[in-house]
Amino acid sequence: MSEESDSLRTSPSVASLSENELPLPPPEPPGYVCSLTEDLVTKAREELQEKPEWRLRDVQALRDMVRKEYPYLSTSLDDAFLLRFLRARKFDYDRALQLLVNYHGCRRNWPEVFSNLRPSALKDVLNSGFLTVLPHTDPRGCHVLCIRPDRWIPSNYPITENIRAIYLTLEKLIQSEETQVNGIVILADYKGVSLSKASHFGPFIAKKVIGILQDGFPIRIKAVHIVNEPRIFKGIFAIIKPFLKEKIANRFFLHGSDLNSLHTSLPRNILPREYGGTAGELDITTWNAVLLASEDDFVKEFCQPVPACDSLPGQPLLPEGLISDAQCDDSMRAVKSQLYSCY
Repeated sequence: MSEESDSLRTSPSVASLSENELPLPPPEPPGYVCSLTEDLVTKAREELQEKPEWRLRDVQALRDMVRKEYPYLSTSLDDAFLLRFLRARKFDYDRALQLLVNYHGCRRNWPEVFSNLRPSALKDVLNSGFLTVLPHTDPRGCHVLCIRPDRWIPSNYPITENIRAIYLTLEKLIQSEETQVNGIVILADYKGVSLSKASHFGPFIAKKVIGILQDGFPIRIKAVHIVNEPRIFKGIFAIIKPFLKEKIANRFFLHGSDLNSLHTSLPRNILPREYGGTAGELDITTWNAVLLASEDDFVKEFCQPVPACDSLPGQPLLPEGLISDAQCDDSMRAVKSQLYSCY
């Protein structure tokens, strides 16, 4: 009698079952099923070069490139996961591969942000109201990420905790195929941001954050609306601008206290009262609950031991196009004077 037969005879879980009652093997995980509406399929075709009839072929091509060029890269190769990167780079295989490599490189090279990254570790940030996602999308279908730096008290926790909360939010948003196609909008309220608070956001932090948003994360940022910016914001923007690509820099809109200007892009019916809208008071509890309900997913993704080898020998995972730390130091000296003069 074979060893397999012996094991079936002696296994407590199947010993009492007849031959026709043996337990079935677990089902294969379901393949990709598109959740896009017909309108979004059309939009993805027109804006992202995504052809439904070629979609899985394109995913397989990217999967093959990862296995060939980065066989030691510890990454998911699921259809839905790889599609995020193809959509973010308009189905250009090479650019999508570089974005995927950068995505993991950013995570490995900034442990202060990515270690133990889970919602329950960021309750202080979430409860402060530093960020939330508005309940209504804009007319283009973009979710609106609202950031309020004035809610951050530097003595309570370091600025990296805010960045961790932003990253968690982006990770949650990008799970939606609708967001992958439509992108997001950022609404940043700089009311009350002082010189001392702005000094925490130097070129070193700016380089890393902008590097992630532009070259290390599969999301389309369609616009960044700044409201209630004080004079000090000119200094803050002087820190940010050297790291921005021209396309992204052109998507920054400074509205000051002119909410009518903001309403030309974000209509009043999707905005809370704080920003001249008609959608009620700004609510942070709903989005906080969404993140906290995803605790297990984030633990699985971000709280596991990192493999020792995450790239090919001699091919470090670093985003391209970022300036050196030495250049950051030079930039910091130049910007400090601007901060003080603006203040």
